[in-house]
Amino acid sequence: MKLRWSLAALLAAAAIAQVAERANEGYQTQESRRRVARWLDSPRRDELVKPRELVAALKLAPGMTVVDLGTGVGFLLPYLSEAVGPSGKVLAQDIHPDFLDRARRKVEARKLPNVEFVLGAETDVNLPRRIADVIVTLDTYHHFNYPERMLEGIRNTLKAGGRLVVVDYYKAYFRDPDHVRLEDAEVVKEIEANGFRLVYRRDHVPRSQYLLVFRRK
Repeated sequence: MKLRWSLAALLAAAAIAQVAERANEGYQTQESRRRVARWLDSPRRDELVKPRELVAALKLAPGMTVVDLGTGVGFLLPYLSEAVGPSGKVLAQDIHPDFLDRARRKVEARKLPNVEFVLGAETDVNLPRRIADVIVTLDTYHHFNYPERMLEGIRNTLKAGGRLVVVDYYKAYFRDPDHVRLEDAEVVKEIEANGFRLVYRRDHVPRSQYLLVFRRK
């Protein structure tokens, strides 16, 4: 009986996890990533993402360590850097070296003293254990091809009581319904199945983005 239950649980988990094929089409070559980078750095993105409101919702305090997981070109880094202050630390992580190069240039131009850069991989966040108070993923979770592996790394990176904050798109926001792997309720189910519990949820941008806050179990 226990064996049948374990197999059923595994099959259910496999049914939830999906490959982010459509979402990652624009990230396969340097040229396609250059096009994505222009959008990620567009002034219009401030209006759509509302970064100051987002960072305020993270409830960061001076001295904290926050991870911007999937930082891209570093859109959030100035806001995160300001929120944790000189005594805090921001770890800017991404799996694309060319994105990290762009983010690094932004940090150098703005003279942000508390930002460090980490190159991750599709299956490995490549972050130190028990270092982060908060990990935020902005428009990144729907790109995960290996969510279980990534969530394991996220869980190991968070301190006791640390928070994972997921800000992502509602599936209905895109004309192509396959662009986003999962509906928001399925995202909650997937993350809670991997060692977290949901403690807060709300719209971040109505009809566009939601915000989910989890803690390690």
